[in-house]
Amino acid sequence: MLTVETPSPMATAVAEPIVRVRDLKKRYGRKVALDGVSFDVAPGEIFGILGPNGSGKSTTAECVAGLREADSGDIRVLGIDPQARPDLLRARVGIQFQESQLHDKITVHEALSLFASFYESPADVDALIDALDLHEKRDARFKSLSGGQKQRVSIALALVGSPDVAILDELTTGLDPQARRTTWDVVRRVRDEGATVLLITHFMEEAERLCDRLVIIDHGRVIAEGSPRELIASVPGALSLEDVFVSLTKRPSSALTRKAA
Repeated sequence: MLTVETPSPMATAVAEPIVRVRDLKKRYGRKVALDGVSFDVAPGEIFGILGPNGSGKSTTAECVAGLREADSGDIRVLGIDPQARPDLLRARVGIQFQESQLHDKITVHEALSLFASFYESPADVDALIDALDLHEKRDARFKSLSGGQKQRVSIALALVGSPDVAILDELTTGLDPQARRTTWDVVRRVRDEGATVLLITHFMEEAERLCDRLVIIDHGRVIAEGSPRELIASVPGALSLEDVFVSLTKRPSSALTRKAA
């Protein structure tokens, strides 16, 4: 595994990571999904998990969120074991996964207001709708939304509780280029307001632009770790994360998506 030793400024400012994963393993029958994944996420980071489809990214996110049981390993989120006590994290962790469904007849504003009512200090619903460019769909029913609009609603639902940790899986899949960049701005704002973000993606441009640090996972293993700039600098001749990926895996760059456009 390629590990860049230079720590980020945020990582050196605190003793304890917000998310700590050690030797995480998971199998589905004969298929090995995770084979000893380990990483730390510092407070206030946008930390990426980058890899091709089927590499183990979403399984990692689901284990960290306490939604899937790992076979072995140790996970701590905000000092809590999500495998043992997911109930203690529900009010503090926002989760957006690749697919989500709401009742067909609920409107965007109704859905966000309902979810906001579950939290003591939720985000401003109208401000979140505006930030994700959903104001024209404020009173639209969920069934009438396009796939990209439903994705943005899913992101809003993950953030409406003002979480300490936001887990965002394939954040901008299905969004057009402008919606992607709008969403990136929202994620940066959430981080700037004090949240820690765990971003799962196969878009290399997204990882380069958003992540303070990241791991690259391939075949259930962490094969590289560091900031985007550090990883690119560590591979001779590399100009992008695409070059790093190709160099480390010897796989074609088409296994990941270079541009989010």
